[in-house]
Amino acid sequence: MEHLINKRVKGIELSGIRKFYNMVAQYDNVLSLTIGQPDFLTPPHVKEAAKTAIDENATSYTHNAGTIELRKAAAEFVHTKYQLSYDPSSEIIVTIGASQAIDIAMRTILEEGSEVLLPGPVYPGYEPLIKLNGAIPVHIDTTQTGFRLTADLIEQHLTDKTRCVILPYPSNPTGVTLSKEELQEIADLLKDKEVFVLSDEIYSELVFEGNHHSIAAIPSMRDKAIVVNGVSKSHSMTGWRIGLLFAPAYLTKHILKVHQYNVSCASSISQAAALNALTAGKNDAVDMKKEYERRLNYVYERLVKMGFDVEKPNGAFYIFPSIQSLNMSSFDFALELVKEAGVALVPGSAFSDLGEGYVRLSYAYAMETLVEAMDRMESYLQTKKG
Repeated sequence: MEHLINKRVKGIELSGIRKFYNMVAQYDNVLSLTIGQPDFLTPPHVKEAAKTAIDENATSYTHNAGTIELRKAAAEFVHTKYQLSYDPSSEIIVTIGASQAIDIAMRTILEEGSEVLLPGPVYPGYEPLIKLNGAIPVHIDTTQTGFRLTADLIEQHLTDKTRCVILPYPSNPTGVTLSKEELQEIADLLKDKEVFVLSDEIYSELVFEGNHHSIAAIPSMRDKAIVVNGVSKSHSMTGWRIGLLFAPAYLTKHILKVHQYNVSCASSISQAAALNALTAGKNDAVDMKKEYERRLNYVYERLVKMGFDVEKPNGAFYIFPSIQSLNMSSFDFALELVKEAGVALVPGSAFSDLGEGYVRLSYAYAMETLVEAMDRMESYLQTKKG
């Protein structure tokens, strides 16, 4: 009866990141630098808050949008950190991870034939959600602009069908960020256009030089922007599944309907943990960020010495070196690296066709793992050059 399956579902693929991760699991003694999973433990005070919630029987449904306490904490957090102002009672929804926030936002604003502009290469989680809504993903080549989606590039691809622009910065897979000036140029372009901006800011606390800037802080974009954030990357809470969606009230009242029928509410225990993370642990990411930057500098220097052409990231915990000089597809290179060197990276083709010719390396791993992986890669390349 497979012919009865929704054609849109049949037409999408599992994430190329996970497919490659699962494929290389069959090989022994492989150092995998494939998954964007922080290697830090969830802070102890966050875990204690969850235990307390269990002991106090906070195990019932919460408000569909999340507990008001958590929404207030989220409002204060983004106001203090990024100068964003949102009403906790009507403009914030607590979601099951950032992925669900993106899903319900897309289902609310997209219609059949809508076009969504997004940078390429890009995280593979957006395209399937766009297609499931009957909309059309339009990948914009950013390989000549340092992987930054600029106002000029957006302008070249705007049509009367454009419904949304996705700004996923700091970027997965490239780690690049957008400056305040670059965001202002995009805002100036879009201020008079009926186009939404979905700003995925899940890595906002992991910016190494300067501060993270949100396009939603620009007054002309306040009513056009949907901001997605959460505690997965900032507090090493990926498994707790708490995301945060911020949008003007006229939008959230509709997004909340989709959320309600989708999941009712996020886990009450995870919400209690997230409340503690955003209050007592509001600066927990600082030490993590310092360690990520130390790892970045090490990996970047090693890759450059090996001869890779690579843009130095300013955020997240990924680096995206070019392998074009090796005259191999990204998949073939990544697979050969697993077999010959025992190191697993993600083929750039997992991040749209525009990622071909690159590989993604996650440095969310212990330094000793990164040192050994870089040593193995260097030996492999020396052997390959003969």
